[in-house]
Amino acid sequence: MKMKKKIAWSDYMTYIGVTIAFVIVSFLKKGGALNRSQLGLLVPICAYITMAISLNLTVGILGELSLGHAGFMSIGAFSGIIAAMSLVNVIPYDGVRMAIAMVVGAVMAGIFGFFIGIPVLRLRGDYLAIVTLAFGEIIKEILTCLIVGVDAEGLHILINIDGSKTASDLNLLEGGKAIIKGAQGAVGTKTIASFTAGYILIMISLIIILNLIRSRSGRAIMAIRDNRIAAESVGIEITKYKMMAFVTSAAIAGAAGALYGLNYSSLAAAKFDFNTSILVLVFVVLGGLGNIWGSIVAATVLYILPEALRSFADYRMLMYAIVLIVVMLATNSSKAKDLLDKLKPAGKEEEQ
Repeated sequence: MKMKKKIAWSDYMTYIGVTIAFVIVSFLKKGGALNRSQLGLLVPICAYITMAISLNLTVGILGELSLGHAGFMSIGAFSGIIAAMSLVNVIPYDGVRMAIAMVVGAVMAGIFGFFIGIPVLRLRGDYLAIVTLAFGEIIKEILTCLIVGVDAEGLHILINIDGSKTASDLNLLEGGKAIIKGAQGAVGTKTIASFTAGYILIMISLIIILNLIRSRSGRAIMAIRDNRIAAESVGIEITKYKMMAFVTSAAIAGAAGALYGLNYSSLAAAKFDFNTSILVLVFVVLGGLGNIWGSIVAATVLYILPEALRSFADYRMLMYAIVLIVVMLATNSSKAKDLLDKLKPAGKEEEQ
């Protein structure tokens, strides 16, 4: 009973901590204490916090290494942009369209997560990491070939595989608008993302993930992480619970992508490459595997840090690397070591 109360109290403290941070930043924003550059970081920070806690569900709680999380983010970003831009004339309220865009982004990413998870979650270790990495790159290339527009007749979609098609090939009616233009990405997007929407998304994500972790399903997921064979021997359905965690993680990443995409007037698919997946993985590892609050802090600090060190010019990235090493040493754990072992090239073992 004491353990349950302690766990519940830690969850409440996470909610309270995020809310206090939101209130403080809102007051600073309203009082003009934040400059334009700092204000521009608020929505991306919220998106990356959501990405970090969603990936922690897969890597930290489930114990599977995924290197394609940016792929789910890109699906959410572009599907969210399409949904929001298509409803401009139907729903004039930005907040409502923002909510719809995040729901659409979550649903689309969740669907892709389900179909990708069917073959992927039967793999283990390095193989799962390689397949998820390939998925992220494939999604990026598909989105680079995508041309989408909307007019009075609805959505028009083209796949520009050979590079010969342009937005004019959509044959839009008068008053129609091209939303995604192939390699150019989403251009002319109305930016409706807000810090408030980011806060709400973080809170919803925390409620979903923390309640999942504390539930019977969450305990089954952690049992699979700790000992797959023992979990299977007591009747736990391995595929079912792995799929539950993976799809939930993908859906939340999709919602974060929609928030991120609607924060910029133009966005290319190249933004969601392998480096983005590794960046989010760094947030998770440095914050602590399975530590949701740690992911929030790590994502916030490490996203702000490069900008804070910009005044140091040539030494900025060097200092950033030093900070990463120090934090890694400070948060070193057996789980982090296991994850790093998975990242080592296959066939190379440490010499004793």
